[in-house]
Amino acid sequence: MFARRRPLARAAVVGGTAYYAGKKGAQSAQREADQNAQIAELQDQQYQQQAAAPAAPEKDPMETLKELAALHEQGVLTDAEFEIQKTKILQSM
Repeated sequence: MFARRRPLARAAVVGGTAYYAGKKGAQSAQREADQNAQIAELQDQQYQQQAAAPAAPEKDPMETLKELAALHEQGVLTDAEFEIQKTKILQSM
């Protein structure tokens, strides 16, 4: 009678352990899937907010040139820096 109980007890322990491990694995997979869904939702919200944000209106190129000229006269910009910025503005027109 004792010889028969041990294999059954061992099988019960192994089966119980396997069930518990499978259950925990399923819970971990579900938790990870939930996290991925939350991350995807947050990314969608951020994308929608960025898409809905109005673009900054472009400045008038002439106003920008006047500001650059004022900075150049004040000595904030060197001649080379002023020429580079002026060329960029004129090319964008």
